Parts: sequence; structure tokens; C-alpha cells
Amino acid sequence: MNDIMRPISFKKLIQWVFEEYKINKSVFGIPESNFFRKAGKSYLRLFGEICETPIGPAAGPHTQLAQNIIAGYLCGGRFFELKTVQKLDELEIEKPCIEALDEGYNTEWSTELKVSQAYDEYLKAWMILNLLPKFFNLSNCEERGFIFNMSVGYDLAGIQTQKIDGFIEGLRDASKFKFFNEYKFILKEEIKNFDHVQKSFFESELRDCVEGISPHVSNSITLSTMHGCPPDEIEAICKYLILEKHLHTFVKLNPALLGY
Repeated sequence: MNDIMRPISFKKLIQWVFEEYKINKSVFGIPESNFFRKAGKSYLRLFGEICETPIGPAAGPHTQLAQNIIAGYLCGGRFFELKTVQKLDELEIEKPCIEALDEGYNTEWSTELKVSQAYDEYLKAWMILNLLPKFFNLSNCEERGFIFNMSVGYDLAGIQTQKIDGFIEGLRDASKFKFFNEYKFILKEEIKNFDHVQKSFFESELRDCVEGISPHVSNSITLSTMHGCPPDEIEAICKYLILEKHLHTFVKLNPALLGY
């Protein structure tokens, strides 16, 4: 297995999803019989949004590539803590990152992708997830039933850099970035090529579905800090994220190291 993650284009991602379904009635190896379909009208309301199930993957390699996020949704995940990003995004780390023979050492870093690549993966997943519930009849909720939660680290100075600030602002409002409208166009054009998709929609329904995708990808954030990060640094970051960036904020704490 290659230790480098190589994102694929949005066009190829769409083709993969719908071609595989057409041929095998599966998506990324997940058979349609295993797709999670929300029954009933119960749901959580969080940050002004609806979350159909109280589960989903935490930040990790499984929320780093678009296809993994899509697979998580098909299996029932509705709250996605996106893989943590930070300013140092071009590091050489030995793989595997965890070796456990007689001792275990975790040398994992925050990401295998550059921040710009991570942003692109999250946007691609967002666009496709807004369509799949309708196409596969996975939800009876009139509103979007899943939540994207961005994740950043590891210190205030890094979070305030132009690179990370651009990432945060791009998820708060993707309409500021050219790829959002470009991906809408690609989505409409590519889906026209799949007869089995067209049969599930009237052309007007398909157009409205794509045009209705919100550019507001995430209004919440999780702070991940290194072990031993001083409490006052964590507090300063939280104040910044809440008061200046106006984001609903989760904090991952290391109480054994921080103390009371």
C-alpha cells in the first residue's frame, strides 16, 4: 500500500460513484443492501442544523479523502469531524506511523495532504453528499441531515496564519472560492451522462437539487492540541475561534497532562 494519499478529480469521483452503482449496485465496495436508510422522524438539532444520527467518524485518515467521507455517510455516519489541518503540511514522516512490537510509538502527524488539498477533498465530499440522500432514498428529512465539523491545530499562531484562516473561511462560506460553482457545473453535466440517475429525477428536480447545495459547509470547529499544550494557550485559541471566527467550538483536552 502506498503511504501517499493521492486525491482524484471531482469528475472522476462522480464517475466512480455512479458507474460502480450502475454496474455492481455498490459504492466504494459497499453494497446497496448495507446503505443506511434513516427511518422515522427523530433527529438531533445541533448548531442550527439537523443531524439524523448521533454518530460519525472522528478526525483521522478516514475523514481525509472524499471517498472515505462518502463511505462513512452510506454506512450511517451523519456527524463528520474532518481530519485536522495545521500550518505545517509538508512534513516527511516515517510510515507506518505506529509500530508495536514490544513497545508502541505513535509518530503520526496531522495530515498527509496539504491544507489546500484537504479543503478540496471536504468540498468534493460535501457536494456529493448533498445529492446521495435523494438519489439513493437514504433520508426522509426535508433538510440536510448531516454535519461537517472542521478540525484545526495546534497553536494560536498557526491557526491565525493566512493558510489556516483561508481554510476556515472557505468552509464557512465556499461561495468565495471558484471551485464551489465549478463543481456544481461538473455535477450537473456528469450526472446527465448516467441514464440510471436521470430516471430518478426530472431534469428540473436535478437542477434544483444541485443549485440548492449550500456554500456554508461548516459552522463548527474542533480544536486539537499537542500533549502538554498550556491551558492559557488553549483558552486563547478558544476565545479566538468563538469571539472572532464565530464558530461553535469543541475542545479536545488531555486532562491527565493538564491537571484540574
